[in-house]
Amino acid sequence: MSEPAVFQELRDTIAAHDVVLFMKGTADQPRCGFSSLVVQVLDHLGVAFHDVNVLADEDIRHGVKAFSDWPTIPQLYVKGEFVGGSDIVKEMYQSGELQVLFKEKGISA
Repeated sequence: MSEPAVFQELRDTIAAHDVVLFMKGTADQPRCGFSSLVVQVLDHLGVAFHDVNVLADEDIRHGVKAFSDWPTIPQLYVKGEFVGGSDIVKEMYQSGELQVLFKEKGISA
């Protein structure tokens, strides 16, 4: 069985940027509280990231969930690796794990 065509677009986006956040809305105008929370964490840490507004493209919105096998948005990728959604990002930030991950991956925070 072949994979959805959108998977290659997702791979290309993830490969082109060190930190990618698939979110509802944009970094400047999040359209849900969970997306806003992850933006706030990344901004607080001073991490530059590429935002992808899943509300602008239905294929991306559904495709990213299948691609990561994760049912919710937002989704954070760091250096090609799926990190998780807002709850995981929040927990990792509070425990210091997120800061360690960025340091290990060579991301300035």
